Amino acid sequence: MTNNQPAIRVRDLNFGWHPSAPVLQSCSLEVPKGEFWMLLGTNGSGKSTLLRLLAGILTPQSGEIEIVQPIGFVFQNPDHQLVMPTVGADVAFGLVKEKLSSIEVRSRVKEALAAVNLLDLERRPIYALSGGQKQRIAIAGEIARHCAVLLLDEPTALLDADTQLELVAQVQRLVKNRGLTALWVTHRLDELDYCDGAFLLEDGKVVASGGAVHLKQILLQSKERES
Repeated sequence: MTNNQPAIRVRDLNFGWHPSAPVLQSCSLEVPKGEFWMLLGTNGSGKSTLLRLLAGILTPQSGEIEIVQPIGFVFQNPDHQLVMPTVGADVAFGLVKEKLSSIEVRSRVKEALAAVNLLDLERRPIYALSGGQKQRIAIAGEIARHCAVLLLDEPTALLDADTQLELVAQVQRLVKNRGLTALWVTHRLDELDYCDGAFLLEDGKVVASGGAVHLKQILLQSKERES
């Protein structure tokens, strides 16, 4: 159950690679603690840039970001994130900075793999995994660090249709069962069915927000006008 306090708060965020080409313009949004929200928009609307600003990978030119720590970040391509030869070693890799005992590390790895239903793959080589399994291992690596907020940048982009919905359902369960807060970037309308709410980003600004049904109506109306 959420207490309606935001885990992510963005106020008047501005960012651009060049003064004449802003990516985000006075962008503002709030994601309540313990909820699963999605961020939609066309290519070039600023979705991935916003997520990287939230993660601290980029620095805003102006505006405020308040986000509960620690943060977990899941890339579109899990091959950019998985660095160790086996599943268990990769999930443990993110715990190195925490200076935990070997017993604590093993416990965290098993807990995280069980959370994504892949405990039986702990000794599996990374190269032998499917795309969907790789994404779940990437998520497990962030869960092992006990992240409070999970940021996911189009994690289903490289997956087939069935695996896409399996992954989004998995994240929905993790949010509800573990009290996480998640912000998921997507352009797929069917994924909206799993979220608590969504934001629509256009030209670097949030132009609409609300429940899945509301956002779908806005997007469908927009497509009708374009056609």
